[in-house]
Amino acid sequence: MGDRSAWRWAGDRALLWETPGTDLAERNLSARSLHRRLAGLRLPEVEDLIAGAATVLVILRPGVEPSASLLDALVRSRHGSDAPGEHRLHEIEVSYAGADLAEVARLHGLAEREVVERHASAKYTVGFLGFAPGFAYLIGLPERLVTPRLATPRTRVPAGSVAIGGQFTAVYPRATPGGWRIIGQADLSLFDLDADPPARLLPGDHVRFVPR
Repeated sequence: MGDRSAWRWAGDRALLWETPGTDLAERNLSARSLHRRLAGLRLPEVEDLIAGAATVLVILRPGVEPSASLLDALVRSRHGSDAPGEHRLHEIEVSYAGADLAEVARLHGLAEREVVERHASAKYTVGFLGFAPGFAYLIGLPERLVTPRLATPRTRVPAGSVAIGGQFTAVYPRATPGGWRIIGQADLSLFDLDADPPARLLPGDHVRFVPR
């Protein structure tokens, strides 16, 4: 089938699909839906499935070549449809007094209170997890607040930092190096190895920030 060419090799044993379009929220929804459908098939040749902002990576088991049946399953799943899952809404209280709040306001020609109002008024969706355990990339940042990362990352960003990086916003689950612009601080645990699942925020979940 000609459609198979839409999947391309990524390394020696992985196939990558990148969702088309320009709207990040729609592309992410397509990627999450495809990931969910493929996971439901439990394909024996597949070792792991990873959904990104607008991609799905299919990692094959060592030594496995993609068979015609696997490729057909990938194509069928890409064109399939499924009912949206039920996702939780998390309301996260934020003290908007981050180290970069004034600079973000200056870059966009806004008052600091306007940055806070715009950031807190949006409804976000967890697009995917990455960078660090429990680090959720949140989609839905108002276009006016899209801000480039720092030219020189910090060696340590405190846990709970609410930050903006490009077109995403996030809460740092633990203290790590990072180059996102810190605009606030939240006091909650986002990753606990003893919990099931360990990450509090999961792909598809919704998030609202509440100023305090």
